[in-house]
Amino acid sequence: MSDRPGKESTSEPSASTDVTRQELPYRLRQQSLLGEFGRSALQTRDIGQILQRATELCAQGLDTRFAKVLEYLPDDDRLLVRAGVGWEPGIVGRVSLGLDLGSPAGYAFQTGQMVISNHLQEETRFRTPKLLTDHGIRRAINVLIARGGEGHLPFGVLEVDSPEPGQFDVADADFLAGFAGLLGIAIERQHADADLRQALDHQAMLTREMSHRVKNSLASVVGLLRVQSRGAQSEEVRNALKDAASRITTIAQVHDHLWRSNKIGFVDIADFAGELCGKLQETMSHKVVCSFGHLMISADKAIPLGLLINELVTNSAKHAYPDGSGEIQVSGERRGDDLHVEVSDRGIGLPKDFDIDEPRASLGFKVIKSLIAQLGGRMAVASNTPKGVTVQLDMPLETTTLA
Repeated sequence: MSDRPGKESTSEPSASTDVTRQELPYRLRQQSLLGEFGRSALQTRDIGQILQRATELCAQGLDTRFAKVLEYLPDDDRLLVRAGVGWEPGIVGRVSLGLDLGSPAGYAFQTGQMVISNHLQEETRFRTPKLLTDHGIRRAINVLIARGGEGHLPFGVLEVDSPEPGQFDVADADFLAGFAGLLGIAIERQHADADLRQALDHQAMLTREMSHRVKNSLASVVGLLRVQSRGAQSEEVRNALKDAASRITTIAQVHDHLWRSNKIGFVDIADFAGELCGKLQETMSHKVVCSFGHLMISADKAIPLGLLINELVTNSAKHAYPDGSGEIQVSGERRGDDLHVEVSDRGIGLPKDFDIDEPRASLGFKVIKSLIAQLGGRMAVASNTPKGVTVQLDMPLETTTLA
């Protein structure tokens, strides 16, 4: 057995090869198959499909029924048949080959050199693996599938086998090496995608954990404010503490949705607004009806929007129905690039001389103005009659996406 496997001479191809292979069409077809594989490898993320497709096209390109991808298993120090065509059932995914220099695939893996053997029965350089003899294989080509970057072990070996007599030559090995190069790129891309997914999953976990803890911390603050409000001597102080607790509860609800959301940093405004209205109704004698279209909205928008809804509903609850209970409606939908929100009641309406821009406006409306400015939105009182008030808000959705 020689130290280095040589390549078969192709200067005098057999007569049968001359008859069956028209060189130019043969090589053009190989280039076409290589191009087809390059396109499919770029469009597919499933590495199993990519490996299998490579074996199918390589076998087609070299006029044989047999091809396989051997994947290196570091724990076993062997080469597993990861994908293949032509082999008996039970071979792919189960059978593995030795990695020593005495096997053609092992030599290709350890040295990185192409191995061409056209007479396996007479081969003195290597032993013929039992898998090949069981399938009557007479000739084979092995090329290394390398991964990009330093410090990476090769992925494995790409091998094409034939039970028919004939000659594989260097150009055939180069064709196979082209596939191996594309496979290496696809495999490296898969590893990079996996690393990125792992990093993103870790970031998502940290973000959810942070939002969960913020929610719990805010819930503790709400509890303290409620305890203080019950002990306050002044009705005005009690109401102020209750309002503060309500605002903080709204922020906590956003964080509750954030840590449970599938889209990190976003909440579904329909779910959030519906839950918010339900919580508000628990604190008042009025009926709060909520209707929002499903829309993913960033936390930067959701927090001030939630506070804004809280203020508008609370104001209606305090002032719209002085003689009893009534209904407060909250709705929202996307209109072009804006989110359109309406909060309405059927109460007594605002005073005729009310002006939100006047300094004497209530603290609640001052908070509303501040929140509208934060959202970059526009607000209008659409009606102001003895039959009620409708407040309309339009806010841009630059940082939101549809669910």
